[in-house]
Amino acid sequence: MTTRGETLQLATRGSDLALRQAATVRDSLSSRRLAVELVEVETTGDQIRDELIHRLGKTGAFVRSLDEKVLDGELDAAVHSMKDMPTERPERLVVAAVPERAAAEDVLVTPDGRSLEELPEGATVGTSSLRRKAQLLAERDDLTVEPLRGNVDTRLAKLLAPSLQQEHQERHEAEQEQTDDAEDSDEGDEKHPYDRTVEEWFDDLTEFERRAMERDPDTEYDAIVLAKAGLHRAGLTRYVGLSDLDPDRFVPAPGQGALAVTAVDGDLALDIKDRLDDPQTRVETTVERTILEELGGGCVAPIGVHAQLEGGVVHTRVRVLSQDGTEEVSVGRDIPAEYHIDAAQDLAAELAEQGADDLIAEAKRDSTDADDASAAREENEE
Repeated sequence: MTTRGETLQLATRGSDLALRQAATVRDSLSSRRLAVELVEVETTGDQIRDELIHRLGKTGAFVRSLDEKVLDGELDAAVHSMKDMPTERPERLVVAAVPERAAAEDVLVTPDGRSLEELPEGATVGTSSLRRKAQLLAERDDLTVEPLRGNVDTRLAKLLAPSLQQEHQERHEAEQEQTDDAEDSDEGDEKHPYDRTVEEWFDDLTEFERRAMERDPDTEYDAIVLAKAGLHRAGLTRYVGLSDLDPDRFVPAPGQGALAVTAVDGDLALDIKDRLDDPQTRVETTVERTILEELGGGCVAPIGVHAQLEGGVVHTRVRVLSQDGTEEVSVGRDIPAEYHIDAAQDLAAELAEQGADDLIAEAKRDSTDADDASAAREENEE
């Protein structure tokens, strides 16, 4: 284990987004005179490529492997996307720090930037989040919501593949037609229908776009829904159009946009907290995760919770839905920051009495019975 003056070994998943997120933590700690080395750890969730996450039977598929390394003393701390973390934690492990939060909202992602209202009737939208699926259907019950799994770049590639393939085909056909016409013409110098040849167009594609074009997606998506924070952290926004989703209707997942650094309770955890913890984000995410824990929805129920600290109050919005989006229990409430944990527990109890418990129990039954139910892996590859 690290002692003062030595390099802290920080566990992270090996995906591009996870490494980018861990790098922000490393850089923040390094700027505060704490040397950090990132150590990649493969998780259970990473090993299961072809299964939806709820089929693991419990939450934390992307968290436990990292935390076990910390508890065993092999590594000093671990960095997680907070919304991937189960509310139940090992006794000796604490959330040592919650850095300043990025955007918590969801965004609709399309090749051309269309809004949800502009999608055609019956459009296919991709997401592997029960919460996002229910909220989409509550807004537009005509949509076809299909599962979508993978890292952020994989999800974007699945969205973009059909449009890139179509453009390639159209350019190729136009170029072939132009060639055929030129052979039949005495002039032989007719203007090319595009500014560039197919070869020039392909050469100008980025590596990401080329990988996307080579995909053979099982489903052709008109749009997908991702967390705004993950998309920006991955540096992929230039490839697609984004349309913000109203967080009052599309209430984010508890902890969305926030990172968490876990460590064994003790001096090192306190040291990390002193250097990295953001008090506002800590309060907001504590409210969100307290409500989630009290409701007991885990990853199998469509639950959105979003809290914003402003002055002495925490503006809190909660939305619990049935999986098809036809029923919901929701509330918006300002709770006192001074007593935010107790107030969050009271709010959860109120929601349960209003019927949230019934919706969550139904969702749990559905997730057990239905082999094709959507999963709740949201950020870490947001």
